[in-house]
Amino acid sequence: MDKIIKRTHTCGELSLDDLEKNVSLNGWISKRRDLGGLIFFDLRDRYGITQIVFDEKKNDYSFNIAKKLSFEDVIGISGIVIARPKEAINDTLATGQIDIEVNDIVVYNESEPPPFDINNRNSASEEHRLKYRYLELRTKELQHSMLLRHQSCLEIRKFLSNLDFIEIETPILMKSTPEGARDFLVPSRIHSGKFYALPQSPQTYKQLLMVSGFDKYFQIVKCFRDEDFRADRQPEFTQIDIEMSFVEQDDIIELGTNLTRKIWKQIVNVELPEAFPKLTYKESMEKYGTDKPDIRFDMQLLEFDQYIFDSSFDTFKNILSSKGRVKAIKCPNASMYSRKIIDELTDWLKTYYNAKGLAWMKCSDNILDGGISKFFDNSLKSKIINDLSISNDEIIFIIGDSQDIVLSALGALRLKLADRENLIDKTQWAPLWVVDFPLVEWNKDHKRWDALHHPFTSPNLEDLELVDSNPGLARSLGYDIVMNGYELGGGSIRIHDSKLQAKIFNLLGVDDQEANEKFGFLMNAFKYGAPPHGGMAFGLDRIIMLLTGSAQIRDVIAFPKTTSAMSLMDDSPSFVDQEQLNELGLKIKEKK
Repeated sequence: MDKIIKRTHTCGELSLDDLEKNVSLNGWISKRRDLGGLIFFDLRDRYGITQIVFDEKKNDYSFNIAKKLSFEDVIGISGIVIARPKEAINDTLATGQIDIEVNDIVVYNESEPPPFDINNRNSASEEHRLKYRYLELRTKELQHSMLLRHQSCLEIRKFLSNLDFIEIETPILMKSTPEGARDFLVPSRIHSGKFYALPQSPQTYKQLLMVSGFDKYFQIVKCFRDEDFRADRQPEFTQIDIEMSFVEQDDIIELGTNLTRKIWKQIVNVELPEAFPKLTYKESMEKYGTDKPDIRFDMQLLEFDQYIFDSSFDTFKNILSSKGRVKAIKCPNASMYSRKIIDELTDWLKTYYNAKGLAWMKCSDNILDGGISKFFDNSLKSKIINDLSISNDEIIFIIGDSQDIVLSALGALRLKLADRENLIDKTQWAPLWVVDFPLVEWNKDHKRWDALHHPFTSPNLEDLELVDSNPGLARSLGYDIVMNGYELGGGSIRIHDSKLQAKIFNLLGVDDQEANEKFGFLMNAFKYGAPPHGGMAFGLDRIIMLLTGSAQIRDVIAFPKTTSAMSLMDDSPSFVDQEQLNELGLKIKEKK
């Protein structure tokens, strides 16, 4: 290669308005057609595709070079914009009415045959594409995702900056503190035996910034959590982190609502409602079996305890007498649920949600039949049909177990049934806020109270007495924003009073010494005038996943990890040599 052809245009902008212009383009060969004396290439860059033409009669030099080229070769061309014949117009392309008749070409780089068809992303398995992620990023789907991500970040920064928020970077190497998941640890070479942690969130730093007088802070920031993964989780992810001083819960909910509305309007041109519905945590769990409900369809969980007490079904009666729960859900098209399908649903619930079984009854000719119906007399069956508005050809699914299992299993079954029955309008957006989360949850394994969010979350001041007398009933000033069954973000009003913070530490079993070791720098800062403050963090990756219509978060991160936290492209994590370990004073032990 002896020169670079400086581009005058991108591959997505030329039209009939540019006829007869001399233009220059750079890009990758996406498609190739050889018609003997004419060769056609689709030239691709991230802006689009333009068809270019090599005519042997007009320029045999460029034609002879083009004969040797193939897919994904990188070239630069210059030529004249010409109109396509009417029969060759491609209405699906922005440039589909024109061609470039090439008069000069430079080959920058020839490509080996690509390991998969870049014009058809699904031509290879995800594992194979992840190994060649730099090639998958050439596909139109991922190029669109990366552009949409960039545009979203711009809108977020503009929105918050216009409200006087300041973007401040916080450290990536920090002190290890309990945040609810495992830290990624970084050994210090200089300070042997000591470790930094990668931040699970900038929680303590943003609270320190409030003490510093920066009353409106935000940051689009990398966070790290060493936890088990799903399609919508990654070991490193990006948050829109926000903190404010002198605010109450409603102020942050209003800000979060307006930011979400702005993103959806600017990026996908969707007008979300001015105010989002609110559910308490308890309402959400009881009605939908989850704290992130998809409310695009109704199908709420039904109370079934009273009917069990009046029945002869002793299995569920025993569960109720042991302080368990019995709840149900109804579903249309009962005739489509054969015993085989019901058994498959039962096995799925047993495997993934620890449910002991799945009871059922079908309604036909206004009578409940099949399953456990024999344990209910006719008058009780009629009462169930009337009370729960059961229609003909509906099936009732019932689970009895501990409360946690009943709610989570039925919540999952609700989504599965809705998907089977096509009850979800995929064009609809259904945001809501979930509020009044519990302050703490009981850790059965360690016999202690754990903070549901983090130890700096303020209890609802109306429940301060419960913090001492019955902590499990105390509500927090915590809140989550949910969209279509996904948690977009969450946050809380923070504790800014040192006495209340000490009370919460005591409840969590954190003694003064441990509190000082882990959070002493924050507690010391609070001695010097801490304002009342609160905030939230949005999951940027999850927002982009929803906006692009993708089913998994890996599609919207340039270089993601697999569900087992590996990068197939660069083979990380990897072993390091003994010299590096010696410098760090580390020795690898076999994991038990």
